[in-house]
Amino acid sequence: MKLLNEILNYNSSFIEEKAYEPYKTSNLPDKRMVVVSCMDTRLVELLPRSMNLRNGDFKLIKNAGAVISHPFGSVMRSILVAVYELNADEVFVIGHHQCGMSSIEPEKMIGHFKERGISEDTINTLKHSGLDLEKWLSGFDSVEESVQNSVDMVRNHPLLPNDTPVHGLVIAPDTGKLDLVVDGYEK
Repeated sequence: MKLLNEILNYNSSFIEEKAYEPYKTSNLPDKRMVVVSCMDTRLVELLPRSMNLRNGDFKLIKNAGAVISHPFGSVMRSILVAVYELNADEVFVIGHHQCGMSSIEPEKMIGHFKERGISEDTINTLKHSGLDLEKWLSGFDSVEESVQNSVDMVRNHPLLPNDTPVHGLVIAPDTGKLDLVVDGYEK
């Protein structure tokens, strides 16, 4: 059975048995916070549990490395939507130790593109259009520095209210221990 069919079959039972009822909540976060975190599979359940967060407590934005790389990209837009439209009062940027983004090798990844059928012409077109593909694909050396950079980008955003605390933390994916990088209450 293919994965999509397996998911749809399960979903049919999930709906029929009303297994969704324990997850009902409003679209506004009870704890009035938005979290930007990595898409790492180890954090899916560990991160909220390590912070005493339940379904409905927070807005969650996930991407590779919990990196906010552009002040007017989709992650920053999502943060602003959470703050202005969904009652989030605080922002948490949470990276993690042993992050795959710390070991990304852009040239190797470009090689994987080619192995999967992306043509050299496509790669060259992107490069000639002004995209620094290697820089765009590169990760970071220090998760703490990466979190600090993302916090700075959010904190200094011209559209974020000045009184919005922006915190930076790093979580250990094996234990859930949180290390403070930036206390957003201290300006």
